[in-house]
Amino acid sequence: MDIPDHLASLSADGRSLASAARQAGPDAPVPSCPGWRVRDLLRHTGAVHRWATAFVAEGHRAFRPVDEESDLDGDALLDWFTEGHGRLVHALHSAPAGLECWTFLPAPSPLAFWARRQAHETAVHRVDAESAGGGTPALVPPGLAADGIDELLAGFHARARSRVRSAAPRTLRVKAVDTEAAWTVRLSDEPPRTVRGGDTSGPADCTLSGTAEALYLALWNRAPLSSVEISGDAGVAALWAENSAV
Repeated sequence: MDIPDHLASLSADGRSLASAARQAGPDAPVPSCPGWRVRDLLRHTGAVHRWATAFVAEGHRAFRPVDEESDLDGDALLDWFTEGHGRLVHALHSAPAGLECWTFLPAPSPLAFWARRQAHETAVHRVDAESAGGGTPALVPPGLAADGIDELLAGFHARARSRVRSAAPRTLRVKAVDTEAAWTVRLSDEPPRTVRGGDTSGPADCTLSGTAEALYLALWNRAPLSSVEISGDAGVAALWAENSAV
């Protein structure tokens, strides 16, 4: 996916998140985020949107913490969320290709990083908001889902802070059956190392297979791993499930 694709997703999913939140109501529990209600989801996502906007619009070169979450509620909270989402989309659309600012994962450029990161931040929380309404969340398109799996495996879990470690070396393979996307994740007592694509017919201790959407939701902890096919050593899948939250 490229920057325009990420921005289109961010724009659409932000609007869908707000619509689902309005329909569910601020007090509705969010099943995929235990302990949260819709107001918590809006406050969190809205704060992250404003945090990201500051880097893009103001060009901050160093880390800045997320501001304290809003204490608004009801329609005022929805208006606050919608305003912040709109400002983020505008800032990313208006940013120069040569934008320089702080980022925290490898990317072709800071602009590409923030467009991708906020697209997935918003897509995942759109699913959360729709699940709060008791219905089936709208489809996560295969291309976006595969891109989000890649960000998680090759980005977040390549960092030293990843808690997915194994005393004995293990190999986890992830295969999206509706795309050509596949990843081989090598687990050890060091941060996981992910290889994209390559020979997926070789041995692996455990393989997770499913549609890109099913894998996306499972790996981002929005659905149980049992929602995808697990072959091989289920202990490797359990190790991932227990330690992979970011």
